[in-house]
Amino acid sequence: MNNSQTYTFPKGFEWGTATSAFQIEGGGKQDGRGPSVWDTFCEQPDRIRDASTGLVACDHYNRYKEDVALLKSLGIQTYRFSLSWSRIFPNGDSELNEAGAAFYDRLVDELLAAGINPAVTLFHWDLPQALEDKFGGWTSRETSKRLGDFAEWVGKRLGDRVDRFFTINEFFNFTERCYGIGHFAPGRVESRKVMNQTCHNGLLGHGYALAGLRASAPKAQVGLVENIKPFIPVFESEENILAASKAFREENGRYITPIMEGAYPDSYLEAEGEDAPTVEAGDFDIISAPTDFLGMNIYTGDYVTHSDEPKGYEIIKFHETYPSMSEPWIRIVPDSLYWAPRFSAEHWGDRPMYIAESGCSARDFIDEKGRVMDIERVLYLRQYLKGLHRATSEGYPVKGYYLWSMMDNFEWCDGYDTRFGMVYVDFDTLERTPKLSAKFYSETISQNRIV
Repeated sequence: MNNSQTYTFPKGFEWGTATSAFQIEGGGKQDGRGPSVWDTFCEQPDRIRDASTGLVACDHYNRYKEDVALLKSLGIQTYRFSLSWSRIFPNGDSELNEAGAAFYDRLVDELLAAGINPAVTLFHWDLPQALEDKFGGWTSRETSKRLGDFAEWVGKRLGDRVDRFFTINEFFNFTERCYGIGHFAPGRVESRKVMNQTCHNGLLGHGYALAGLRASAPKAQVGLVENIKPFIPVFESEENILAASKAFREENGRYITPIMEGAYPDSYLEAEGEDAPTVEAGDFDIISAPTDFLGMNIYTGDYVTHSDEPKGYEIIKFHETYPSMSEPWIRIVPDSLYWAPRFSAEHWGDRPMYIAESGCSARDFIDEKGRVMDIERVLYLRQYLKGLHRATSEGYPVKGYYLWSMMDNFEWCDGYDTRFGMVYVDFDTLERTPKLSAKFYSETISQNRIV
């Protein structure tokens, strides 16, 4: 049997899982942590579905040793986690909170002692409230520069033990969704011009953070994580593949294309017109500085067919009967994990790639035997990993896969109603229970193949 028949991944393929600080840490008022925009947002009425907050969350801040032991028991090789910026610098820049910084020393050391590689994300949406108050958050280039300063500090503090850093996680969810749509913290609805400027400032934040890490941790590998929009040919004819490839570049044009190509696509600038962001001299030198890898968060995708219209492609609308997970936006599109790496490599070269998040929601519960038998998540993961296996077997340089998420957590505006973890968390007792999907994933890791 060859690898394509057994779904075996390349030797050295890296299996991991991911979380973010605000979603799991808790300890919201412990040891000098300052508030983030999400703390403020959670206090506002009608923002969070179940009116919950992240003040306790999974209490990872106090239970990190238990959680690292759990990761080790599952055979996890890499753990991607983010830093709470306001835990380390409560005012966002100059005043270090040593107690907060020391937590990440302990966490990194615990992971290394367990044989787990720490992969650190600098910024996962939880901007210090102080920077929102002082500068207007991501509407200002000053916030971008402060992220660069934070990155340089992180490199000095953790760069002797951490060899992989992600600058930013998902631009859309701290720019457009926060300052244009108003659905995420800080919940502002600004003009389209201002919203587009926040997007540009987010790109600058990545660039400044990259430079800060290069200066302070020169041996580390540095990249970013973007919520890539995958596009899949509805069937694999030559013209549909070309249409999907074009859609991939154009529809990702606000964020990842300018980072990779050093300019916004003409189609984006034409569509925005006078509302396009203001670009200062030298901005794209900062934004498009080379990264060592690209992290992609992929949960779903869209199907594309060739079109005779000028743009050359049509994104097909999903019918109501198309299968999805418990969250309707997670439509089941397993080939996303093949076509996104393929088109990325074809457009932007064979730099290493990581699937930095992939997973799904489900309505999990503990049964009468004390188990969580999340068979729908196992089926989802198995099919998506088959798509990823196709990419690696054809030589596209995907080096690792990080399941989202390690455990159920605070799922932003959904509160605790939506569960993405492979470990069930009872949010009354905070007891952790590995689900069936954790056993599936652990066995997949141990055999380096889909089981």
